[in-house]
Amino acid sequence: MTLLALGINHKTAPVALRERVTFSPDTLEQALSSLLAQPTVQSGVVLSTCNRTELYLSVEAQDNIYEQLVAWLCDYHQLSPDDVRKSLYWHRDNAAVSHLMRVASGLDSLVLGEPQILGQVKKAFADSQRGHALTSDLERLFQKSFSVAKRVRTETEIGANAVSVAFAACSLARQIFESLSTVNVLLVGAGETIELVARHLREHRVQKLMIANRTRERAQRLAEEVGAEVIGLADIDERLADANIIISSTASPLPIIGKGMVERALKRRRNQPMLLVDIAVPRDVEPEVGKLANAYLYSVDDLQTIIEQNLAQRQAAAVQAESIVVQESGEFMAWLRAQGAVETIREYRTQANDVRQELEARALAALQNGADAESVLRELSHKLTNRLIHAPTRSLQQAARDGDAERLQLLRASLGLE
Repeated sequence: MTLLALGINHKTAPVALRERVTFSPDTLEQALSSLLAQPTVQSGVVLSTCNRTELYLSVEAQDNIYEQLVAWLCDYHQLSPDDVRKSLYWHRDNAAVSHLMRVASGLDSLVLGEPQILGQVKKAFADSQRGHALTSDLERLFQKSFSVAKRVRTETEIGANAVSVAFAACSLARQIFESLSTVNVLLVGAGETIELVARHLREHRVQKLMIANRTRERAQRLAEEVGAEVIGLADIDERLADANIIISSTASPLPIIGKGMVERALKRRRNQPMLLVDIAVPRDVEPEVGKLANAYLYSVDDLQTIIEQNLAQRQAAAVQAESIVVQESGEFMAWLRAQGAVETIREYRTQANDVRQELEARALAALQNGADAESVLRELSHKLTNRLIHAPTRSLQQAARDGDAERLQLLRASLGLE
């Protein structure tokens, strides 16, 4: 058996092409059945996300297997091979093993070290198992990749630092306020970035969460998910003093939070500090707010600086993670090679046992016919020895005739001869 990985991702193809080769949850079962119907494919796992589509396969090795799989992928998605081939990558055996381990560990992601990919790989594995038995080598590969990803997370700092705007905003809040469980947070906006911020804050169990948005219905859906209170944009002036942290990200062309509004809030708060994180472009908070005492204003550029520093730290951790992948992939390939001997060992044992049973049956028959027991035992041991050493003896003689000293030494070692 041969392990293969065939795929396309954010590094090799634009989204316009990636979206044409994705497998939706509704079509995955049909796609797997079609893939496994290919004559050389023994089992497979399909990983399909917004950034990658990959096939992980256990196949019978053939010279034209790559062209067969490309043809299947293109036929299934009704694409021209010429449009796809230059964007595809292809890994075999050790390279395929290393690639999956890197993917599961977040080393091949658009955002280095992002953790979501591991869950996506696990789901792809579970979906592919449903109704389709996986070969032992492919199943063992995925289980091994999960443990490698866990080891990378445990032994390196690959995921320790914020590299998204939403995560960076929350990390900044945690640096300034020792515990978020005692603070009130006002989120302005209800777009994708604010949604991510809200989920991060919920995980840190903020004391109170408020969401202000122009469209109340959209804010309400998010509020129900994260347990927040919804207010209107017009209510911000009145409620701003209730917030220790304000994080804003809207599409407003003009600032929503002005210097005067913050001054009034600080006065009502008796100058207790406020953190304002403005991740909108154009800005939601007037820059002059940053000049106020006890008002700490950070812009999206400030967050980007944090992200760049953290990304550099992740890249340093990635070097350590790559060494883990090299070690673990080597161990897996050693296990895989050992499995290749299992069938040979089984055949050798079966052959020896067949010889034993045959000669044992003859000996028992002779005893039942009254033959001398000592003579029968001697004949049994003599014939058993000759039958078992016949093939190795011929191999030793042939190696000697060929003058193949290396093969002769290998045979001696396999026979336990010093």
